[in-house]
Amino acid sequence: MTPNIYMPAPVCLIENNGGQLLANQEALEILSATRNPLVVVAIVGLYRTGKSYLMNKLAGKNKGFSIGSTVQSHTKGIWMWCVPHPKKPNHTLVLLDTEGLGDVEKGDKNNDAQIFALAILLSSTFVYNTMNKIDQKAIDLLHYVTELSNLLRKVSSPDLEGVEDASNLQSFCPDFVWTLRDFFLTLEVDGQDITADEYLENSLRLKQGTNESVKNFNLPRLCIKEFFPIRKCFIFDSPTHRKKLAQLETLPNDELDPEFVQQVAGFCSHIFNHSNTKTLPGGIKVNGPYLKSLVLTYINAISRGDLPCMENSVLTLAQIKNSAAVKKAIDHYDQQMSQKVQLPTETVHELLDLHRESEREATEVFMKNSFKDMDQKFQKELETLLEVKKDDLYKQNMEASSCRCSVLLRAIFGPLENDVRQGIYSKPGGHRLLVQKTEELKARYYQEPRKGMQAERALQEYLQSRQSTTDAILQIDLALTVRQKEIEEANRKAQAAKIVAQRLETIQRHNQQMMMQRERLYQEQIRQIQIFREYQLQQQQRALERRFQEEAENLNREIETERRSLQNEIQDLQRNVVSLDDTCILL
Repeated sequence: MTPNIYMPAPVCLIENNGGQLLANQEALEILSATRNPLVVVAIVGLYRTGKSYLMNKLAGKNKGFSIGSTVQSHTKGIWMWCVPHPKKPNHTLVLLDTEGLGDVEKGDKNNDAQIFALAILLSSTFVYNTMNKIDQKAIDLLHYVTELSNLLRKVSSPDLEGVEDASNLQSFCPDFVWTLRDFFLTLEVDGQDITADEYLENSLRLKQGTNESVKNFNLPRLCIKEFFPIRKCFIFDSPTHRKKLAQLETLPNDELDPEFVQQVAGFCSHIFNHSNTKTLPGGIKVNGPYLKSLVLTYINAISRGDLPCMENSVLTLAQIKNSAAVKKAIDHYDQQMSQKVQLPTETVHELLDLHRESEREATEVFMKNSFKDMDQKFQKELETLLEVKKDDLYKQNMEASSCRCSVLLRAIFGPLENDVRQGIYSKPGGHRLLVQKTEELKARYYQEPRKGMQAERALQEYLQSRQSTTDAILQIDLALTVRQKEIEEANRKAQAAKIVAQRLETIQRHNQQMMMQRERLYQEQIRQIQIFREYQLQQQQRALERRFQEEAENLNREIETERRSLQNEIQDLQRNVVSLDDTCILL
């Protein structure tokens, strides 16, 4: 760590030159050389309310920040005093004393509000110094400036180099200390004693109810609580007799009211022990160069006119609050739509239903956070923005649908296009096959989910873009089909001739085979006839033989019979002869 910077007296950090705020180069150089982590304590309040006295006590000095003793405001702009931190080694305590608010000579509420907002944004502990008591006017002013500070922080966030997530509210909110000077009230509620902290919290307590007056009462308190989650209150008695106040810097403690001395000591002890190091989002501890960067960034934003003027605090606050309510409603709408909508939607009704639901919720968010929206100006602005959102979402939906369909068409029809380029369909009948394949791919395309409202149009445009190719394939198909038919006819004729020739050859072979078969049959018949004839001859011969034999036998038998007959006749003749001989003999 670098050694602490020694500053014998405060220097002006931000000059207020006729209502124009300028950074003082000498103070910026001091910050550039301060590398230790900084605890930044800033005080704001009406002029002539003893702010500088408290800051001098924090510096451990009786003198330093100028303490005026007249009705004229003394401190101009914002003054800085860097001193070693009494409780945190290697830390620097940066004290910022601001120009008193409500200077009648200046009469510039807008300039007051800018200094007020700067003190809040630059500090890690912010001290709000008011007189006597907590009243509605002080609460309204604090509410207005917290809104202004938040706006200044947001418009400056792109310029905060090296700071991550500059929109993080908690990282910019300082601890809050409300100091009540010359407090004269009794700390008591319903007969019970309360502490100063309880008095503060009771003053910020919300009312029950939902009507407009209750809402207007609660709104500043809600904002203050949100902006300052850590709050503390100190009360101070009058330090001494009014006539001695002019010598307050030089009065020893024994000439001051003992209660006041004790109260100041308690205040200083709390600041020393509880004020945190100034920290940026991401846990970045602020050193001198970082604080210098914040100073320049915020002053540049103010110089650019990024903050509204405080001509009417209520109207300005309404503008800030309602603008923030519109933004919050739009953010809610965007968040809901991003969660609910998956582009592309299948139908426009699906998209409109989701839009109407999120629109209703966004309107509820706006109504909850709006403040005095006269003539419903900001609500109408919200309606216009939501209508623009709807139209833009419709366009996004159509574009998402077109993109989705384009990707699907390339994926589904890509292989077909490749086949076409390779000439697979450039053949007779290729057009019919192409149409058939296209219909199959169209059916597959229709089956794919979440194509959106451009599905049919994208398909038809794609098919139209491929129509010339389809027509070319048709022409090729027709030409090749005619040629193929001629070839097929020639082939058919050749095949027919071949078949005829084959048939003739077959017939010839068949005839030859038949002739051969017939020849064989003829020869077989001849042979069979011969065999039959031979058989017949044999049979005839046998029959003849048998006949001859029978006839011979018959002849033989006849011969035998004749022989026998002759023999008998011979015998008879012989006998006759014998008889005759006998007769002759007799004779």
